[in-house]
Amino acid sequence: MSRFVGVVLAGGLARRMGGGDKGLIELHGRPILDHVLERLSPQVDRMIINANGDPGRLAAYDLPIVADAVEGFAGPLAGVLAGMQWAARNDAEWIVTAATDTPFFPRDLVDRFRQAVAETGADMACAASGGRHHPVFGLWPVALRDDLSRAMTTDGVRKVDLWTARHRIAVAEFADQPYDPFFNVNRPEDVAEAERMVTEHRV
Repeated sequence: MSRFVGVVLAGGLARRMGGGDKGLIELHGRPILDHVLERLSPQVDRMIINANGDPGRLAAYDLPIVADAVEGFAGPLAGVLAGMQWAARNDAEWIVTAATDTPFFPRDLVDRFRQAVAETGADMACAASGGRHHPVFGLWPVALRDDLSRAMTTDGVRKVDLWTARHRIAVAEFADQPYDPFFNVNRPEDVAEAERMVTEHRV
């Protein structure tokens, strides 16, 4: 049984980047998605990519490509639900989500999530740094998939924190110095900053 499934959330529209897949933008000679997979894969038992549209564009990764469970580009929560449902069909207990545009997140992310849940008795966990929560970086129990499905389809919930507020959530705090590990590439100018971070901090 695969206890932990890593889910890369790549279902967004990337409007601020002019459209397309942010994960396929090159950073230090490789797509950002490569950096994300390299960090998350060793921390989990299996990996999938949550992406909408033609899955063929990601065929080179040889990973299951799972579309949103709710139509209409409903945001990262739809990707969380899709990941949960896939994990349930594959006998996993937890999913761990990471954003496709955040190449420097911690290599001990999952261990810290597990520790936070164990210490607090919470249902799930999310990451925080520099006084900000990062709700798309989370540890989610597959057992809550039906609860999340109802919240999205019946109650119209779209924001991650509106759903997590219904449950007990632990927060794993990470240092934001010498750089914020949850820096994300949202705009064209962020690519240059990410390149600087790779060179300066050897992340």
